[in-house]
Amino acid sequence: MIEVVSLTRRYGSLAAVDQVSFGVDDGEVLGFLGPNGAGKTTTMRVLVGSLAPTSGEVRVAGVDVTKNSKEARRHIGYLPEAPPVYRQMTVRAYLDFAARIRGVSGRDRNAKVDRAIDRTALGDVSGRLIDHLSKGYRQRVGIAQALVHEPKLLILDEPTSGLDPAQVAEIRDLIGDLKGDHTIVLSTHILSEVRATCDRVLIINKGRRIAGPATEDQLREQLGAGRTIRLELARPGDEVIAALEAIDGVDAVTRVGDTRFDVTSTGTDPREAVNAAASAFGLLESRSAGGLEELYLRAVSAPAAKPDGDEEQVA
Repeated sequence: MIEVVSLTRRYGSLAAVDQVSFGVDDGEVLGFLGPNGAGKTTTMRVLVGSLAPTSGEVRVAGVDVTKNSKEARRHIGYLPEAPPVYRQMTVRAYLDFAARIRGVSGRDRNAKVDRAIDRTALGDVSGRLIDHLSKGYRQRVGIAQALVHEPKLLILDEPTSGLDPAQVAEIRDLIGDLKGDHTIVLSTHILSEVRATCDRVLIINKGRRIAGPATEDQLREQLGAGRTIRLELARPGDEVIAALEAIDGVDAVTRVGDTRFDVTSTGTDPREAVNAAASAFGLLESRSAGGLEELYLRAVSAPAAKPDGDEEQVA
C-alpha cells in the first residue's frame, strides 16, 4: 500500500527527513514512533501529498504521490494532529462538505456520510454544531472526515492527543474496528495504544529510520535487546531460581520481591517453558517486563544511524 524509497525533505540546510525507506502492506496497521521533532509529521505530510519531498519516491496504492498527487489522494484519508473541522457547521453538514470536496457524487454522498457517521458512532450528535461537542467527539468527527470517501489508506497523526483516559479508550476501540478494512498509519506517543492496535512499528529519530517496520519480537532482535519475563508465584521456594535457570534460553533469574522473579533471555524465546516450570510453584502472573517501552527508549537513545540510502546501512 505504501512504498517509500530514500525520502528526504530539507528546510534549507536542515534535513527533517533524511533518506528514509520503508513499506506498509495492504491492510496493515503501522505504529509510527519517534520523539518530538523526529520527522514523523513531515513524513506524513509528504505521504498525503501536502508537502513535496526534496528527493526520493513515495507511492500509495502504486501511485506516485509527487507525479500524480490528485490520484494518490483519492486513496488517502488524513487526520492531522489538530482535526480540520469547521466548528460552526453541524456534524452532518461538515461531513457532506468533506465528501463533496473529495469528489463523492451526490448519488453516493448521503450513503457515504451515513456510513462514516455510523462507523464513528456520531449518530446521536450528527445534527449538533461541532463547536458544542467535547474534544473526544471532535476527534471522532476528524476521523469521520478522513473516512467519508472510503479510502484505502488512513493516516492518523496523534488521534488521541489531549483526550482523557475514557476518550482514549473509545478512539482506540474505533481504530480497532477500522483495522482490516483500511491500511492505517498511526502516529502516537502512547505505546500501550501501539501495542493494542498495531501489527508492526517504525521508529525514526532526527529524521532517520532507526528500526522497523517490525513486530516487537523483530525489534528486539534488530536492537539486540534481551527479554525480561516477570513472574509472580504463590509458592516461591528456594529451588525456583535453579529450576528456571536450567531452561534453554534463560540467561539469568533474579528475585525482585517476596513472590516475584525476573527471568531474562537474549536468545530463544523461553516463555512457554518458563511458564510451564513456574506452574509447579503456583504461577499467579506472567508478563513481559519493559516491552515496547524499553525497546523504544533503547532505539531513540542509540547513536544516530546512517541514512537508509548509505551503502553501509544495515536494515
